[in-house]
Amino acid sequence: MEKRNQKAPGHGSVANKIAELQAKAETEPIAAFLGMRLIDLSEGYARVAMKLRPEYANFIGLVFGGIIMSVADEAFAYGTNSVITPNVASQFNIHFVAGADANDELIAECRVVKTGKRVCISEMKVTNQDGKLIASATGTTIPIVSG
Repeated sequence: MEKRNQKAPGHGSVANKIAELQAKAETEPIAAFLGMRLIDLSEGYARVAMKLRPEYANFIGLVFGGIIMSVADEAFAYGTNSVITPNVASQFNIHFVAGADANDELIAECRVVKTGKRVCISEMKVTNQDGKLIASATGTTIPIVSG
Protein backbone atom coordinates (compact mmCIF):
# COMPACT_ATOMS: atom_id res chain seq x y z
CA MET A 1 0.00 0.00 0.00
CA GLU A 2 1.41 3.34 -1.04
CA LYS A 3 1.67 5.91 1.73
CA ARG A 4 0.94 9.48 0.73
CA ASN A 5 2.17 12.63 2.40
CA GLN A 6 -0.79 14.58 3.60
CA LYS A 7 -0.80 18.29 4.24
CA ALA A 8 -2.67 19.14 7.40
CA PRO A 9 -5.85 21.15 6.92
CA GLY A 10 -5.72 24.77 7.91
CA HIS A 11 -2.09 25.16 6.85
CA GLY A 12 -0.87 28.76 6.93
CA SER A 13 -1.57 31.78 9.10
CA VAL A 14 -5.04 33.16 9.64
CA ALA A 15 -4.02 36.50 8.11
CA ASN A 16 -2.82 34.71 4.96
CA LYS A 17 -6.05 32.69 4.71
CA ILE A 18 -8.16 35.83 5.10
CA ALA A 19 -6.13 37.71 2.46
CA GLU A 20 -6.36 34.79 0.01
CA LEU A 21 -10.12 34.46 0.51
CA GLN A 22 -10.67 38.20 0.09
CA ALA A 23 -8.71 38.09 -3.18
CA LYS A 24 -10.78 35.13 -4.39
CA ALA A 25 -14.00 36.99 -3.53
CA GLU A 26 -13.10 39.60 -6.14
CA THR A 27 -13.24 37.09 -9.00
CA GLU A 28 -15.60 34.32 -7.86
CA PRO A 29 -17.92 33.54 -10.81
CA ILE A 30 -21.06 32.53 -8.87
CA ALA A 31 -20.85 35.57 -6.60
CA ALA A 32 -20.59 37.87 -9.60
CA PHE A 33 -23.44 36.08 -11.38
CA LEU A 34 -25.81 36.39 -8.41
CA GLY A 35 -24.56 39.80 -7.28
CA MET A 36 -23.16 38.66 -3.91
CA ARG A 37 -20.36 40.54 -2.20
CA LEU A 38 -18.18 39.73 0.78
CA ILE A 39 -18.58 42.49 3.37
CA ASP A 40 -16.66 41.21 6.39
CA LEU A 41 -14.32 38.32 7.03
CA SER A 42 -12.39 37.29 10.12
CA GLU A 43 -11.39 33.98 11.66
CA GLY A 44 -14.57 31.89 11.93
CA TYR A 45 -16.88 34.69 10.76
CA ALA A 46 -18.14 36.00 7.44
CA ARG A 47 -20.81 38.43 6.30
CA VAL A 48 -22.07 38.49 2.71
CA ALA A 49 -24.68 40.78 1.11
CA MET A 50 -26.83 40.36 -1.97
CA LYS A 51 -29.26 42.83 -3.52
CA LEU A 52 -32.29 40.91 -4.72
CA ARG A 53 -33.75 41.34 -8.20
CA PRO A 54 -37.23 40.70 -9.61
CA GLU A 55 -35.75 37.80 -11.61
CA TYR A 56 -35.20 35.93 -8.31
CA ALA A 57 -38.97 35.48 -7.80
CA ASN A 58 -40.55 32.07 -8.22
CA PHE A 59 -43.88 31.23 -9.91
CA ILE A 60 -45.92 32.40 -6.92
CA GLY A 61 -44.11 35.73 -6.67
CA LEU A 62 -41.86 34.98 -3.69
CA VAL A 63 -38.06 35.07 -3.73
CA PHE A 64 -36.91 31.57 -4.65
CA GLY A 65 -35.60 29.67 -1.62
CA GLY A 66 -32.49 28.62 -3.54
CA ILE A 67 -31.48 32.27 -3.80
CA ILE A 68 -31.81 32.73 -0.04
CA MET A 69 -29.87 29.52 0.51
CA SER A 70 -27.17 30.71 -1.91
CA VAL A 71 -26.33 33.82 0.11
CA ALA A 72 -26.25 31.73 3.31
CA ASP A 73 -24.01 29.18 1.59
CA GLU A 74 -21.64 31.91 0.41
CA ALA A 75 -21.18 33.21 3.96
CA PHE A 76 -20.79 29.59 5.13
CA ALA A 77 -18.02 28.95 2.61
CA TYR A 78 -16.02 32.03 3.58
CA GLY A 79 -16.55 31.59 7.31
CA THR A 80 -15.43 27.98 7.39
CA ASN A 81 -12.54 28.41 4.96
CA SER A 82 -11.20 31.18 7.19
CA VAL A 83 -10.59 28.45 9.78
CA ILE A 84 -9.76 25.32 7.74
CA THR A 85 -8.65 25.67 4.11
CA PRO A 86 -9.74 24.06 1.92
CA ASN A 87 -12.94 22.45 3.09
CA VAL A 88 -16.27 21.55 1.49
CA ALA A 89 -19.82 21.29 2.75
CA SER A 90 -21.04 17.85 3.73
CA GLN A 91 -24.36 19.01 5.20
CA PHE A 92 -26.51 22.15 5.00
CA ASN A 93 -29.88 22.65 6.71
CA ILE A 94 -32.01 25.76 6.34
CA HIS A 95 -35.25 27.00 7.88
CA PHE A 96 -37.09 29.71 5.98
CA VAL A 97 -38.59 31.95 8.64
CA ALA A 98 -40.08 34.78 6.56
CA GLY A 99 -40.42 35.74 2.93
CA ALA A 100 -38.00 38.13 1.30
CA ASP A 101 -39.18 40.96 -0.92
CA ALA A 102 -37.72 41.15 -4.42
CA ASN A 103 -36.39 44.63 -3.55
CA ASP A 104 -34.64 43.55 -0.34
CA GLU A 105 -30.94 43.32 0.27
CA LEU A 106 -30.12 40.09 2.09
CA ILE A 107 -27.28 39.90 4.59
CA ALA A 108 -25.98 36.46 5.53
CA GLU A 109 -23.71 35.88 8.51
CA CYS A 110 -21.79 32.72 9.34
CA ARG A 111 -20.30 31.91 12.72
CA VAL A 112 -18.19 28.80 13.12
CA VAL A 113 -19.26 27.16 16.38
CA LYS A 114 -17.03 24.05 16.37
CA THR A 115 -13.78 23.32 14.60
CA GLY A 116 -12.08 19.96 14.69
CA LYS A 117 -9.61 17.97 12.62
CA ARG A 118 -12.38 16.20 10.70
CA VAL A 119 -15.41 18.47 10.91
CA CYS A 120 -16.39 22.12 11.22
CA ILE A 121 -19.90 23.14 12.31
CA SER A 122 -21.39 26.55 11.60
CA GLU A 123 -24.54 28.56 12.13
CA MET A 124 -25.84 31.04 9.58
CA LYS A 125 -28.58 33.62 9.67
CA VAL A 126 -30.01 35.62 6.80
CA THR A 127 -31.69 38.96 7.45
CA ASN A 128 -32.92 41.75 5.23
CA GLN A 129 -31.70 45.35 5.31
CA ASP A 130 -34.09 46.10 8.20
CA GLY A 131 -32.80 43.23 10.35
CA LYS A 132 -35.86 41.02 9.71
CA LEU A 133 -34.90 37.35 10.06
CA ILE A 134 -35.46 35.58 6.73
CA ALA A 135 -33.71 32.24 7.34
CA SER A 136 -31.67 30.32 9.88
CA ALA A 137 -29.25 27.58 8.86
CA THR A 138 -26.63 25.16 10.09
CA GLY A 139 -23.91 23.45 8.13
CA THR A 140 -21.05 21.01 8.42
CA THR A 141 -17.85 21.00 6.41
CA ILE A 142 -15.03 18.51 6.08
CA PRO A 143 -11.45 19.40 5.19
CA ILE A 144 -9.96 18.37 1.88
CA VAL A 145 -6.64 16.67 2.55
CA SER A 146 -4.26 16.84 -0.38
CA GLY A 147 -1.78 14.12 -1.05
